[in-house]
Amino acid sequence: MSEPRSELATAFLRLNRVFAGLALVSGVINCLALSSSIFMLQVYDRVLSSRSEPTLATLCVLVVLLLGFQGVLEAVRSRILTRVSGHLHAQLGSRVFSCVLALPLRSAVQDDGLTPVRDLDTLRHFVAGPGPSAFFDLPWMPLYLLFVYALHPFLGLLATFGALILVALTVSTEMMSRGPQRALATQNAQRIGLGLAGRRNAEVLRAMGFGERVTERWLRLNTAFLAEQRRAGDIVGGLGAASRALRILLQSLILALGAWLTIRGQMTAGAIIAASIATTRALAPVELAIGQWKSFVAARDSWRRLARVLSALPPPSPRLDLPAPVASVVVEQLSVAAPGQRRPSVRNVSFALRAGQGLGIIGPSAAGKSTLLRALVGVWPPVSGAVRLDGAALDQWGEALGRHIGYLPQDVELLAGTVAANIARFEENPAAEAVIAAAMAAGVHEMILSLPDGYETEIGEGGEILSAGQRQRLALARALYRDPFLVVLDEPNSNLDAEGEDALTEAIQGVRARGGIVVVVAHRPAVLAGVDRIAIMRDGALQAFGPHQEVLRRMRGQPGSAGSASPSATDQNSKVGAQ
Repeated sequence: MSEPRSELATAFLRLNRVFAGLALVSGVINCLALSSSIFMLQVYDRVLSSRSEPTLATLCVLVVLLLGFQGVLEAVRSRILTRVSGHLHAQLGSRVFSCVLALPLRSAVQDDGLTPVRDLDTLRHFVAGPGPSAFFDLPWMPLYLLFVYALHPFLGLLATFGALILVALTVSTEMMSRGPQRALATQNAQRIGLGLAGRRNAEVLRAMGFGERVTERWLRLNTAFLAEQRRAGDIVGGLGAASRALRILLQSLILALGAWLTIRGQMTAGAIIAASIATTRALAPVELAIGQWKSFVAARDSWRRLARVLSALPPPSPRLDLPAPVASVVVEQLSVAAPGQRRPSVRNVSFALRAGQGLGIIGPSAAGKSTLLRALVGVWPPVSGAVRLDGAALDQWGEALGRHIGYLPQDVELLAGTVAANIARFEENPAAEAVIAAAMAAGVHEMILSLPDGYETEIGEGGEILSAGQRQRLALARALYRDPFLVVLDEPNSNLDAEGEDALTEAIQGVRARGGIVVVVAHRPAVLAGVDRIAIMRDGALQAFGPHQEVLRRMRGQPGSAGSASPSATDQNSKVGAQ
């Protein structure tokens, strides 16, 4: 059985009629391009010998009309290719960006994660550029060679020999540039990755004084990148220069051979000029293809990467809308691994929560707490087992799952926009009542009103105008927006003062009071006071689960376990932290 077509191939095949039309237009363009050769043949062989001015005028009018029509068709072809590139970008843009959002959840991303978007841009630029026109013209090379053969077989053989050499140069360009282009892509990803890491850790580099060492490391990577870039450029540029020199030489040889044949009386002077023009036109697409080879290779590599990404992250299949969850969250033999890792960091975890219950998860660093929370909200898919809302596994909910989930991650990220837009998860025209209700549930309403423009305050990229505590409380309001059934909070009090912790505890109790379920990772007892269940994790396994006081009492009775498990101990023990 043949492999199914990729989404990219399918997107291009939907435009097969457009490409067929472009091929037809290219055929007409190439037929019209013979006008100049035929014109010169007629001028030298008929007009000069007959000295007929009406014939010259007629030929001039005809060639102006034909070449003008050729120019119009070339402009139309260029405009069509530009619009085809825009259509493909519009057709695939949302799909590619959804893959950008999903990639960090499926595999370890080595660069800034925007490679699929850049790959789509590369394809768009190539389709809109001169490269496709050269490939549309290449099949018409035999037409010009046949025309030259018709003038004289020797001229045709010489032109064919030159065309074969240019084709060989094209193949050599492909073979010799393949390795450098791959190395170039790898080294570029490495230097971009180091640059992004340096930007994220700018404060640490400056404070502890090893920014210069990171800079030196980046310079080594950049030097290797530039060296590989020069190597690739030398190959393509050298072969391109060779092709241009060969074309000029071939044109001169055609003139010389034509002159010799004319001296021997085997052809006319007009045929010399016509053959030279036709040969130049025949070889022009090959020369243009060599000149555009770098763009072609980049587009081909982008195609392959995009095809792999789209294949690895297929679009979600339509799901039947399930009733909003109201009863339970059940974890069944759940094992979870971080993206790009094979070894699960959470293994065989099982527990169940009913509506109105709250679970506090505690344990030492690297116990798997944050990993478990990511699996609870569907961010990381399970290796085995399942998380169920009212009996339905998370993957059965599809896109509707987000409406029923509130999630506050350990590292809070806000998007550029207003306070209200961030709380409303960037809904179109959100209800003001729902936004304010979420802010009040998080105890952040008064704080928002103190901002310069209240709910319409622009917070900047990442919420840069807010303090760490304000960002965390605003993210809590976002998690509580529209009263989701399952609210998952990872270290929600790490940047909060006493007032913020009181508001957090009230928010947890509020979720439980309305029949929701709360799962929270925290190390200070002030937050755990709002839950009625405790889970203790160690080494990726669930060590204990049950009612709050019962679990803590049981763990205190076990030597070596109590100190690290109880909230009071974790508050004092610096070894215990969030994963």
